Amino acid sequence: MQSTRTSPWLDALATAVGPVIWGSTYIVTTELLPPDRPFTAALLRTLPAGLLLVLWCRRWPAWGDRVGWRRLMVLAALNIGVFQALLFVAAYRLPGGVAAVVGAVGPLVVMGLAWALDHRRPPALALGAGAAGVLGMAALLLSPGARWDMVGVGAALVGTVCMAAGTFWSRRWRSDLPVLAFTGWQLLAGGIMLAPLAWLVDPPLPALTAPQVGGYLYLSIAGALLAYALWFRGIARLPSVAVSSLGLLSPVTAVLLGWVLLGQAMTGVSLAGMLVVLASILAVQWAMSRPVAPARL
Repeated sequence: MQSTRTSPWLDALATAVGPVIWGSTYIVTTELLPPDRPFTAALLRTLPAGLLLVLWCRRWPAWGDRVGWRRLMVLAALNIGVFQALLFVAAYRLPGGVAAVVGAVGPLVVMGLAWALDHRRPPALALGAGAAGVLGMAALLLSPGARWDMVGVGAALVGTVCMAAGTFWSRRWRSDLPVLAFTGWQLLAGGIMLAPLAWLVDPPLPALTAPQVGGYLYLSIAGALLAYALWFRGIARLPSVAVSSLGLLSPVTAVLLGWVLLGQAMTGVSLAGMLVVLASILAVQWAMSRPVAPARL
């Protein structure tokens, strides 16, 4: 993925658009889409967007590059296929707050991978801010009687590790493909991985209404094509730890949309937790904004 040097803060702002869009997925799914078809929603979000990008870019990975193809399939599974499947398993077995709190450990997982594999010890400020992000997410979303279904917790944790590893290795395994083509191939391959689940697990789709069609189009065009393109662009330009911390904006956006559009309550503790999460994201960006050496291939 080729990139030109720009301000890391501008790159962070552009990358943040992706998680903000993902944060709207919950309200679109619950208010517009047919119920009880999570894998179908994931399939229709990823596969059409991937196919559109691949056809638009007309850039193929080198057929003779077996290592490149294997890496692309691994990234597609981590970032799209396996992650999306586990995400919906967790969503159906856990309250949203529990799933989001488990997901908030993602930046810490990326820091651990960078430390273990690249011998890059994260700044103390980044470590502290990552831990504060988990605590802030707990204050924002956890209720006193939250239900901790262990299968759901396991799915959320493994899904978080998959996404964190995908973020880390997407930067480490840089591709010569343009960002849009790189995004398209991952979405296409990940969507193909999701197709058997949608076919075997979900009931068939009913005749769709106009709002339902609009919901699926939004999930695919904005929630996959645009959001993932900005996400992978950010991975090419920013440290993976900084990118991962921006993912915390997704549950924050979901809470704000629920409050503004659905009238869901927000307590003083929730507001304090949100401020802690936002401060955590800014602190990680600040800590990781110093120039870093190019990621190893």
